[in-house]
Amino acid sequence: MATMADVARSAGVSVATVSHVLNDTRPVLPATRQAVLTAIEELGYTPNTLARSLVTSRTRSIGLAVSAISNPYFTEILQGVEAGALEHGYSLLIADPHDDPEHERKVVQLLHERRVDGMIVAPSADPGALVAYLRRHSVPTVFLDRTWGSDEASPFDQVCAENIEPTAQLVTHLAGLGHRRIGLVAGLPGLSTTRERIAGYRHGLAAAGLPYDERLLAHGDSASDAAERATATLLSLAAPPTALVTANNAMTIGALRALRERGLSVPGDLALCCFDDFAWADLFEPRLTAIAQPSREMGAEAVRLLLDRLAAPDRPAQLLRLPCALVHRTSCGCRERQENPEEAQQPDTSHEFHQSKKGNVS
Repeated sequence: MATMADVARSAGVSVATVSHVLNDTRPVLPATRQAVLTAIEELGYTPNTLARSLVTSRTRSIGLAVSAISNPYFTEILQGVEAGALEHGYSLLIADPHDDPEHERKVVQLLHERRVDGMIVAPSADPGALVAYLRRHSVPTVFLDRTWGSDEASPFDQVCAENIEPTAQLVTHLAGLGHRRIGLVAGLPGLSTTRERIAGYRHGLAAAGLPYDERLLAHGDSASDAAERATATLLSLAAPPTALVTANNAMTIGALRALRERGLSVPGDLALCCFDDFAWADLFEPRLTAIAQPSREMGAEAVRLLLDRLAAPDRPAQLLRLPCALVHRTSCGCRERQENPEEAQQPDTSHEFHQSKKGNVS
């Protein structure tokens, strides 16, 4: 097995120079750096990660705390984080907080005790203990998917999707099809995504000239079983909704189960639109009209923000919101779109939000 001394001899430099190249502890001339890297490649030298961490006080590892890792949405986010970390030579340590505030703090503490260089976290609905721990220990952290604090006052870098405008777009689309009683199966109370999608629902109603009726909003707690119960509650109203918006992919499944149990068809008996596009959304009959989030891009951007934070610990915190796109199918009650061959060559951008990424300094 090749050693650092072997690399130094092959490159014609000192062992200390090889160490500086590996650990970025001192500037090295480009030609010298390239000679060292070439020698490493030719000899198949594998650096000692533990020894490197003792020199640099860095482990080149990132802690990722995300609930419901089995959810396809978070799986795609994980893929984005993993790709971004790997590109920059970082490994991941992953934990599932289960959306439980106390467990969330414990798993973040465990990741921190393993000396990760920084943390990427999708915070729970009540992240007070988590925030206190991260602040007390000055852990470089990016909040992912869900935000905490006001856009102007949060001490953490944050990256998430736009939630308000896309949800409003689903509501106004359904209203444009003639629906006047549009229900919402909302997520777990306390989550920023839940608050923002409810705000988007109300904004969409107002834009369509429809009154807000609190009876048409039920919480599905971001889970399939709870969403099935919430949908059943909406359907049992004396004047049930004729259209429904579900606020994440798991709740869409629960809503569909509730409809099936009652022998109701989509969109014949009830039109349906959902937040979160997922791999099999176009395999349902009818095919699901959905908001697609840039989940992999969010994961990659979270890594970028974290590495920027490690490089510049004192820079102002940044909030990054990424645009979503409406994927128009048939569960809303519209006919399947027919494209001619020329149109089929062009991407359908008629329902995309052409908003640039926002880098709001907080």
